[in-house]
Amino acid sequence: MRITEQEKQEIIRYLEADKPLPDKYRFLLFEDKREAELVWNGKTHEVCNIVLPFQTIENVDEPRAEKPEDTRNDHPLFKAAGISLDGRGRQLQGWTNKLIWGDNKLILSSLKNGPLREEIEAQGGLKLIYIDPPFDVGADFSMDIEIGSDTFTKKPNILEEIAYRDTWGKGADSFIAMIYERLLLMRDLLAEDGSIYVHCDYRVSGFIRLVLDEIFGKSALLNEIIWCFSQGAKSKRMFGRKHNTIFSYAKTPESQIFNGNAVRVEMKSGKQSFGGRLETDEDGRKYRLVYGTKNAQGETKYYKYYLDEGKIPEDYWIDINSLQSGVAERVDYPTQKPEALLERIIKASSNEDDLVADFFCGSGTTAAVAEKLGRKWIATDLGKFAIHTTRKRMIGVQRKLKDEGKDYRAFEILNLGKYERQHFIGVNPNLREEEQRRQLEEKEAAFLDLILRAYRAEKVSQFECFHGKHAGRLVAVGPVNLPVTRLFVEEIILECRKHHITKVDILGFEFEMGLFPNVLDEARAKGIDIAPKYIPAEVFDKRAVEKNQVVFHDVSYIEVRPHVKGNTLAVELTDFSVFYSQDSIANAEASMKKKGCRIVVERGQIWKVSRDKDGIITREQLTQHWTDWIDYWSVDFDFESKREIIRVVNPETGETEEQWTGDYVFENEWQSFRTKKDRSLELKSVAHECPPGRRKVAVKVVDIFGNDTMTIVEVTV
Repeated sequence: MRITEQEKQEIIRYLEADKPLPDKYRFLLFEDKREAELVWNGKTHEVCNIVLPFQTIENVDEPRAEKPEDTRNDHPLFKAAGISLDGRGRQLQGWTNKLIWGDNKLILSSLKNGPLREEIEAQGGLKLIYIDPPFDVGADFSMDIEIGSDTFTKKPNILEEIAYRDTWGKGADSFIAMIYERLLLMRDLLAEDGSIYVHCDYRVSGFIRLVLDEIFGKSALLNEIIWCFSQGAKSKRMFGRKHNTIFSYAKTPESQIFNGNAVRVEMKSGKQSFGGRLETDEDGRKYRLVYGTKNAQGETKYYKYYLDEGKIPEDYWIDINSLQSGVAERVDYPTQKPEALLERIIKASSNEDDLVADFFCGSGTTAAVAEKLGRKWIATDLGKFAIHTTRKRMIGVQRKLKDEGKDYRAFEILNLGKYERQHFIGVNPNLREEEQRRQLEEKEAAFLDLILRAYRAEKVSQFECFHGKHAGRLVAVGPVNLPVTRLFVEEIILECRKHHITKVDILGFEFEMGLFPNVLDEARAKGIDIAPKYIPAEVFDKRAVEKNQVVFHDVSYIEVRPHVKGNTLAVELTDFSVFYSQDSIANAEASMKKKGCRIVVERGQIWKVSRDKDGIITREQLTQHWTDWIDYWSVDFDFESKREIIRVVNPETGETEEQWTGDYVFENEWQSFRTKKDRSLELKSVAHECPPGRRKVAVKVVDIFGNDTMTIVEVTV
């Protein structure tokens, strides 16, 4: 070991000060032979290994037939995949595609280490990953939403703000740290013959290349694809930036899937063709005779490339343009990529029935193209608006394939949000019963403190049902692992009457379906004002709590009217109320300059506030009707017919077990939604044939912000 006495003393000083050693000592002390390495502030090789169960929110499967006799179970796609259909042509078994909402780090970790990994491996493994991560430092989850002829910019929620801060808070350091850990998890999920395509631009392409080299190895690089397009900003001080970069790496370079013949493009006879002599064969077909390499005997091998067969594209793509306004496939999502781009990638690097994934799915282009090409898919995103956009898009794909007589798979919407609080309050199962009870009490107390601190409420202890006080109202925090039930609210009402309490806030992660608005009317009749509010998942982010950034939203309300005629049932949507706020009229008026304009949301109404050149302020209410808030609604005509089953690992045996969560899966049987081209909305469903008897019907509404609300009504047919 060749280090000087001075270097030894310096090393001792670093150790005594509990500071990391400079990189030069790592090479001197441990003889690290790595030629080059990407180093950033806070770099660690630790990878998330949390496993959270996936909660099934919704199952979407457009019926393939209106009559039982029209159902086909003999289609090759379904026979090969082991899929069977019920009488209406809805999928009963076989792989169901996954649309997952949540942090993709937790999703990737749960896919890699959890029970769903077995299901992925049973499909042959994950063959292809395409990701288009947020390489633009200005892309902050904001969304432009159309309200009549005006456009309103929806600001990101706290969860999205935290994700943006984690990605770009420290500039390149935090971006690299974010993508590095996720790419490690993606590599481990890939099948041995799988590959990954990472889409980026000039801002991060250098970092991405080095990260991918470090994770997959330099020899795993397949291509650095240059995707050229004609649109984009022009400049007089530099060459116009008219391309993105797509890096392609293989898990195992010797065996990765590549179907070059599946993506051949037209080979013209002009300058855009291969070099070589243009010849004509005995059948009159034109071809290029291209020189190959010499063999061991020194003989040159020639290849014939027929013009009518086309050619395998090179690594610069000039034939696929970025999406322009007015193109049919546009859904007005900021990062949307053209389907032709994904079609080339998916065809080249996967086979029919293979499983492909996109963990930054955005508008859902990867999922849409995969479905059309007969691939299975997993798509995830942190933005609720992205998940909702993809849901609508995939329903549109199912409808189109149905009209064309082609088959498709069902997809389910999953999330991890419900179980984050279970992870937060988890108790060590290896402890003795008394120790488990004590640990549970401690964690529940910490949970209550966390919620009250986030709500900025003062703690109280003299009541049975109430935990805090805020702005002259008492605060009750719902159960940790259960929805707020009618019984819970009734106990609150009893204590209110006992102590003459008239104003109460109830905070809950979830509320029993069908609970509102009936129970609120009951309380109001007794002189009690109850305000139910959702506890957002952001309460688990200490930074957001410390900065008072957590927002508790009021519960939205749905009113529906069932129409029963003989053995048919239709559902009419009659009212929908929301209570969002973003900015305020008073703040807009106080800060606005002359000839300025701002759109704000205040207590569930969207206003356009303007100041003219003379300083006169005008207000225009843009939401004229309750339907203006609705982007999508759907009906499950027989809720509680499908239990929600999760697969969990038994910590004692290590075996995977199926458990009923106590909840039911919303089966999307009918829906109406707005599209970019068609802004109309049906407010009454089709009549649905039902067997006689009493049933529960669930109605789900998704508002223009992408948030969903559900209600349940009991109906007798």
